[in-house]
Amino acid sequence: MFWYVPVATVLLSMLAFLVFALPLTWIAARNPGWARRYKIPNTRGADLSEAEAERRNILVQGPRMVRQSLQRWVINNIWMFAVALLSWPLMRLAGIHLGPLPPWWVLILQFLFCLYLDDFLYYWMHRSLHQRFLLKHVHGLHHRVLAPWAITGHYMHPIEYVLTGSLAFLGPALLGSHVALLWVWIAFRQWEAAEGHAGYAFRWSPTHWLPGSDGALHHDYHHARVRGNYGGFMPIWDRVFGTLVKDYDVEMQRWKQRQHEAAEAG
Repeated sequence: MFWYVPVATVLLSMLAFLVFALPLTWIAARNPGWARRYKIPNTRGADLSEAEAERRNILVQGPRMVRQSLQRWVINNIWMFAVALLSWPLMRLAGIHLGPLPPWWVLILQFLFCLYLDDFLYYWMHRSLHQRFLLKHVHGLHHRVLAPWAITGHYMHPIEYVLTGSLAFLGPALLGSHVALLWVWIAFRQWEAAEGHAGYAFRWSPTHWLPGSDGALHHDYHHARVRGNYGGFMPIWDRVFGTLVKDYDVEMQRWKQRQHEAAEAG
C-alpha cells in the first residue's frame, strides 16, 4: 500500500496535471478561432510587457509565465512527495484498500462526496489565506498571476500546495475508499486545477455536469477581482456566506447571453 497510496498517487497527480494543463495552455497561447467564443474576458495585465511585469514582480501571459509555473510545479511536487512519504504512518490508518470494488453507484456517490467536501473545505482554507498575514506571506504568490493560463494551476507557495493536496486526500481517507476511487478523484482534482486557470469556459468540460458548478468562470473571476469567489468551482458556499464577487450574477447572465448569441450565429 505504500507504493499505491503516497508514491503512486503523487506521481499520478503530477502526470495528470501536465496532461490537462499543457494542452489548455497551448490553446490559450494560440487562441484559435474555434475557442474564442469560450474565452473568459479577463484582461488584467494585458497592457504590461513581460519586462515591466518582471520589474513589478507579477506574471502576465507569455513564456515567462509558463517557465516559472513549470518551475513551481517541480518545487511544489517535491514538497508534496516528501510530506506524503513522511505522513505514511498516519495515511495508512485511513483504510484505503485494494479489495473488491464497490458497486458503480457507490463509487459515484463516494466521488461526489469527495468533490463537494473538498470544495467546502477549500472555500474555508482559501478564504483564510486571504487574511492579511497569509495573503502577504503565502497566498500572495499565487496572485502574482493576473489573467491565468492553465499551467499556473500549481503556481503557489509550497505550504498552500501541500494544504490543498491534503484536503483532497481527506474525502477518500474518511471513506476508507478503494485505491481506484482515490486515483480517479485525484486525477479529476488536477483537471479542476488546470481548467480553473485556463481562461476558457468550455461547455464540454465535465465540471459543467456537476450540480451547482459554474466551471472555470467561478475561479477566473476570483483572479480578476482578487477578493471573493473563494470556492473552487461551486458558488454555493460564496452565496451562503456572502462572499460572491460583486456583480457576479450579472456577469454570469452576460456570459450566458453571449454564449447563446454565439450559438445562434453558428
